[in-house]
Amino acid sequence: MRAMVLETVGARLVLKESADPRVHPGEVLLRVLACGVCRTDLHVVDGELPNVRTPIIPGHEIVGSVEQAGEGVESLEPGMLVGVPWLGGTCGECVYCAQGRENLCDHPEFTGYTRPGGFASHVVARAAYCVRLRDDVDAVATAPLLCAGLIGWRCLQRAGDAFRIGLYGFGAAAHIIAQVAIRQEREVFAFTRPGDTIAQSFASSLGCTWAGGSDVLPPRPLDAAIIFAPVGALVPAALKALHKGGRVVCGGIHMSDIPAFPYRLLWEEREIVSVANLTRGDAYAFFDEPSTAGVETRVKRYALEDANEALAELREGRFSGAAVLVP
Repeated sequence: MRAMVLETVGARLVLKESADPRVHPGEVLLRVLACGVCRTDLHVVDGELPNVRTPIIPGHEIVGSVEQAGEGVESLEPGMLVGVPWLGGTCGECVYCAQGRENLCDHPEFTGYTRPGGFASHVVARAAYCVRLRDDVDAVATAPLLCAGLIGWRCLQRAGDAFRIGLYGFGAAAHIIAQVAIRQEREVFAFTRPGDTIAQSFASSLGCTWAGGSDVLPPRPLDAAIIFAPVGALVPAALKALHKGGRVVCGGIHMSDIPAFPYRLLWEEREIVSVANLTRGDAYAFFDEPSTAGVETRVKRYALEDANEALAELREGRFSGAAVLVP
């Protein structure tokens, strides 16, 4: 197999060739058809997540075709199309797993972080954590849904029944969940980097009610705000944009420090909550939800060997939508 490998935190990925990985009981070997490039991959590569053990193959928005099923795997067969998300495994024994909150598992496995990911021609995944996909899906368009879509979905659930929703950081996750929220007949307000008229025009083209810089207030107060950009200063900015009783949902796995802010921004029962990882139930609900059917992802394709370029352009915000590697 071919893979783009992180050998040293903070360094460029290196193309390596090796034998296809071995399949253990309960696992499947997949031929990778597409793998999205997520901001969490940047956090892994840049060492912003703790305990990155190198060498590691990043990538956790994987669409692949089953080539081999390991012993004990009955739900998946060669030729089936599946998705592999960030949550790659759980212990099934801790208090959180027992409560059905596997996203908070004490001993989790994460694709592209603690187990090999999809920046490769092949990947091995635990069958029980794969998402069965329809055979006719577009692999490249579907790949971003496996994290950007699922995390956006979990954030939208945490926003409750909010009608007027602000999305801070209009990238891969926001452009997907904006479409879902609009289909649910909510109003969506898009906040981009100040002066980013391209992203603002993109948001407007998707049907957002308003689009502007994150340094300005929306024309009307929000019921909820979801922050996808890893910028802690957006938390008080979002609080300032909320109605009484509103909620700020922090959707990233990593964020810069939140600066001090006056208590009056939090007062009147405003809330700040975070979203951690996802569950298999999130995936089942997302792909079964009518409002997610037909959601269009804007993607920029890259060859596997161009993974470093994709990461650099994502880091610098040089494209709208999602980046996808196509081995």
